[in-house]
Amino acid sequence: MNKNLKFLAGALACLVVITIGSIVISAQSTITGTWKASTEKAHKVKEKTDKDNGDYSFEWSDGKSDIQITFSYSDGEGKSNNQGTGYSFDDLRGLSSSQVESVSRGVNFTIEREAGTIACTGNFENGKGSGTFVFTPSAGFRSAMSSRGFEFNDRKQFAAATLDVTVALADDLSASGFSNLDTDDLFKAKIFKIDSNFMREMAATGFPDLDMEDLVKARIFKIDANFVRDVVAMGFQTKSFEELVKFRIFKITPDYLRDMQTAGFQNLNSEQAVKLRIFKVTPEFVRQMQGEGLVNLTVEEAVKLRIFNVTADFIRDARANGESDLSVESLVKLRIHGKIK
Repeated sequence: MNKNLKFLAGALACLVVITIGSIVISAQSTITGTWKASTEKAHKVKEKTDKDNGDYSFEWSDGKSDIQITFSYSDGEGKSNNQGTGYSFDDLRGLSSSQVESVSRGVNFTIEREAGTIACTGNFENGKGSGTFVFTPSAGFRSAMSSRGFEFNDRKQFAAATLDVTVALADDLSASGFSNLDTDDLFKAKIFKIDSNFMREMAATGFPDLDMEDLVKARIFKIDANFVRDVVAMGFQTKSFEELVKFRIFKITPDYLRDMQTAGFQNLNSEQAVKLRIFKVTPEFVRQMQGEGLVNLTVEEAVKLRIFNVTADFIRDARANGESDLSVESLVKLRIHGKIK
């Protein structure tokens, strides 16, 4: 009998997953580690991930937070994990701005989320703090997410708690028409503020089939419905999302196009507009060339002049040197052969 009791106790201690009918209950562990915080870092937007060698690192802030807290812990297999997030003081129960900015103060505070509770203890001095934490996961959260097709291990559940990933977010994304969403997509949506409203707004502007990666890219490059309408107003009826990204990267704006039109480029297409930006063909440069007699330049000619660094001073030097053929091709040849210094 004693042997049976010992066997039962050992079995219970080693039990990881209990299956009852179609319900799977996964054993969850608390996570313990250290934290560091700074009010200065909270105002610096920083995003990074590093999964080399199995380590996990994450830093994120919206630039508007009151304080940045970075949590560090080991997953029990010698792999380090670092997760940093910006918080407002409203997120931190038991911690105030006066405590953080004090000369020296011991603190105890908690971060309570659907995914679980992070209890922190430590010290703050002049806006910087450090200490230890214990994360107690919520079984209900993992069960609710699993029933929706999103699987969370301990590490990801802790990350969900730091970022405040919720079941409501998962439901909103699933209901909005996304297909093949996985758990990592929930984190992307939270970090980059992607929800069904943003998806519908982009769809209404002519982009109904953007996936999560596209929408993340849209947020990174600040592409929204207003920007798409600006592009249309500029005369570009684009259906290419990558073209929108190029417009953002190279700062193709209504003001830029108006200035180029005034300088003589009336009917630019999107490829030409991007090319002019890449080679730094500005309205001022075009007007300088016109002042030296190069009127009615094509996009290719203007780009060629930029590539070979043909400037107004160079043209004047060529003229002073007795050169009579001051066409674009002749000027480029002069520059290539170094006949005019």
